[in-house]
Amino acid sequence: MSFHFGDKKMEANGTEEIKKPLLQPPSDSVAITIPEPVHNFDKKTRKYIPKLVTAKKLKETIEDAGFPVDEFPEQEIAVCRLQIKGMACTSCSESVERALQMVNGVKKAVVGLALEEAKVHFDPNLIDTDDIIEAVEDAGFGADLISSGNDENKVHLKLEGVNSLDDVKIIQSSLESVEGVNHVEMDLMENKVAVTYDPDLTGPRSLLHCIQETGGSSKSYQAILYVPPRRRETERQHEIEMYRNQFLLSCLFSVPVFIFSMVLPMLHPFGDWLEYKIYNMLTIGVLLRWILCTPVQFVIGRRFYVGSYHALRRRSANMDVLVAMGTNAAYFYSVYVATKALTSATFEGQDFFETSAMLISFILLGKYLEVVAKGRTSDALAKLTDLAPETAHLLTLDSDGNVISETDISTQLLQRNDMIKIVPGEKVPVDGIVIDGQSYVNESMITGEATPITKRPGDKVIGGTVNENGCLIVKATHVGSETALSQIVQLVEAAQLARAPVQKLADKISRFFVPAVVLVALITWMGWFIPGALGLYPRHWIPKGMDKFELALQFGISVLVVACPCALGLATPTAVMVATGKGASLGVLIKGGNALEKAHKVKTIVFDKTGTLTVGKPEVVSVMLFSSVSMEDFCNLASTAEANSEHPIAKAVVEHARKLSQGSGSNTEYFAEAREFKVHLGAGVSGKVGDKMVLVGNKRLMKTYDIPVYSEVENYISENEQLARTCVLVAIDGKVAGAIAVTDPVKPEAIRVISYLRSMGISSIMVTGDNWATARAIAKEVGIEKVVAETDPLGKAEKIKDLQMKGNTVAMVGDGINDSPALVAADVGIAIGAGTDVAIEAADVVLIKNNLEDVITAIDLSRKTISRIRLNYVWALGYNILGLPVAAGILYPFTGIRLPPWLAGACMAASSVSVVCSSLLLQSYKKPLQVQVTQGQTPQPTST
Repeated sequence: MSFHFGDKKMEANGTEEIKKPLLQPPSDSVAITIPEPVHNFDKKTRKYIPKLVTAKKLKETIEDAGFPVDEFPEQEIAVCRLQIKGMACTSCSESVERALQMVNGVKKAVVGLALEEAKVHFDPNLIDTDDIIEAVEDAGFGADLISSGNDENKVHLKLEGVNSLDDVKIIQSSLESVEGVNHVEMDLMENKVAVTYDPDLTGPRSLLHCIQETGGSSKSYQAILYVPPRRRETERQHEIEMYRNQFLLSCLFSVPVFIFSMVLPMLHPFGDWLEYKIYNMLTIGVLLRWILCTPVQFVIGRRFYVGSYHALRRRSANMDVLVAMGTNAAYFYSVYVATKALTSATFEGQDFFETSAMLISFILLGKYLEVVAKGRTSDALAKLTDLAPETAHLLTLDSDGNVISETDISTQLLQRNDMIKIVPGEKVPVDGIVIDGQSYVNESMITGEATPITKRPGDKVIGGTVNENGCLIVKATHVGSETALSQIVQLVEAAQLARAPVQKLADKISRFFVPAVVLVALITWMGWFIPGALGLYPRHWIPKGMDKFELALQFGISVLVVACPCALGLATPTAVMVATGKGASLGVLIKGGNALEKAHKVKTIVFDKTGTLTVGKPEVVSVMLFSSVSMEDFCNLASTAEANSEHPIAKAVVEHARKLSQGSGSNTEYFAEAREFKVHLGAGVSGKVGDKMVLVGNKRLMKTYDIPVYSEVENYISENEQLARTCVLVAIDGKVAGAIAVTDPVKPEAIRVISYLRSMGISSIMVTGDNWATARAIAKEVGIEKVVAETDPLGKAEKIKDLQMKGNTVAMVGDGINDSPALVAADVGIAIGAGTDVAIEAADVVLIKNNLEDVITAIDLSRKTISRIRLNYVWALGYNILGLPVAAGILYPFTGIRLPPWLAGACMAASSVSVVCSSLLLQSYKKPLQVQVTQGQTPQPTST
């Protein structure tokens, strides 16, 4: 007996549960177990529409019919991901999140500002994705569906030979009849089809074959693999172009307004023509500024009005509200001045059209720079995905296991249990098990260590890793979204979507400040107009050319203009802009204000070992002879035997011999090549060099050939292992002739960096996939006390989370792809500039010059920047707080001092200028720890 719930077929009576990817969202289907009745009923399948009937109702109906139902979940949960458009700040993301959580049926909603995505858990019995998108749009934002829970294994195909609606229906019916197909979505306009399937039951090639066989002899249908464009990248590029074009268009009007108001009037006699009166007191300059400012205010600045409308409708106030109020106050007061000048022969006033126009232009410039920077955040996911090769060698075997044919196909067409061949130098396309062959595979993208891993029949291989020097036959076990590489992609994506603590001071202040200012302005206007109308103050208080209403209106407008917190919007971005520019010139690339805000709180830094604390390139550090052979002959014999090996240690031995040969003045090779060369996986190599039999490897290789390793050699090996070195033994004609110690050296600045961090009150921890002996030795050398070794990428991320659970703000410093989950899990991810592109893209901070000292620079610069931002807020609010009483006219009855709107606007501009100047002081920042430190001198923190 079987039932269809949603779009999934559910088998009764103990169907084996299919393995699911690590991060796969909860299923949107309901599985029930119905014991077989005594009577012999036919097996039947039923589908239901969630909006018409619920799974719970079906359960009750089945039970009423006399069939017990077991293992029935109380509630169905589906998951979808949306791309959100129009978010500008954390207030926007919070508004979207609130709007989603208010929808009946939504269980959980998480909105990521940086990713511009939302992940929604909902009850499919109550709502669907269209309802969720509608809720986002009602909140004033755009939304597009990215995936809908069951898209984990989905293939897109482009159809050929489809000429009518009947053809489409035939293909759709044929695909839906295939076992394992969950959903078929047809695009009639473009002749495309998207098929969601169960990889345990079918695969892309089976679907292609199904389409080709559907036509039969009368029709010929063909299908090819289609890769849809990445919607996020397309939308991001469109947004960048929009802000760039709007900024350039605003400059076309704003620059002349600025010149006519601030430049030409200072250049006599060139600006005298602007003072020519057209009618009454209306001058050419005022009219030109009015004409040029209007399209900036209402056409280019329309987005601020729209954003303000939606924010106010949600009963909140974001930066759009601040911009709209500030520019409107300046613009409409300027319109009032122009109108008054047109109708009065004595009125003199100052317009502020340039304030409105220039403010909008600068805000658009900031938005353009922000969108360009945010565009880089999603590149990490694309680079992770691109690690998998585009094609694979598919083998067809007969019943005896012999290869019948070999075909090159797209990696996306691989299915579970396929046999694939991987030749030396190629990447492994999917996860699988080695069936035949032996080789070394570089798994640095998973383990983080450069040393290749020996692979024999029965060993697992991981998609995206590199086959070094042997041919492997592999059986695919995990394809598509189930591969380890896809799991890392999903983990990075989930970590980026998670809400991080960010600086919200400006939004928090504006949420209460804006309504308060409006209320104060209204009270000020009423406080002057009502007493004036009642004759409660002398008539001579009213300036010439004004009446009681205009005087009160000017006081009210002055309050609005002087209190407009425009500088609040500049406090953070200007400091961030200067700090990131200064950091880049010092070798530190900081990706925005969030990274700066979090970095200043860091109290614990987790370091990866290989390529981070160490150079990442093995090199020979010691050679010991245990025979009478000369050093030059010994190195030449060893390097000739190792020349055909691709192992990093072998390359280090060859490079050492080359340098030794150059140092001695010899430019000739000892022998051209080794004969009878053989690779002993996990042990070393052997070969005939001239008339000598040479073995290069570890003690296991010596034991295999019954070559004794004497105590003198054992002592040398033990001493070097304590120093985190790998010992390579070289035997010539059956005797150990010498040993070569190879190590990955510690970076020269690592010791003083760890010491300086300790003096800053920051603790250091090393986390690595290497063995405990090597890890402890490296940690002891650089001065790190806490060590975690022999861990995988997920283990690194878990260690980060454990530290965060204890209340620590944690930074992670790494260089490899394997560090990506930990980099995004940490509060601040710091990537080495010479590391992988993926690590660099996933991190918050990148050390461009590959200098560990810049870790200190990043932390110290963030502390200085946050201090500067706080000072900026003092400047921004200080002008408003001091200017509010004066603008409201509190001094006017006693001293006659009045703050007219133009002077209030000057104060507002002065607050913005002071904030920018304060931020520019960060240009004088100096690195606290210079690259050259006097030997033996203990570095101490310095102040800037």
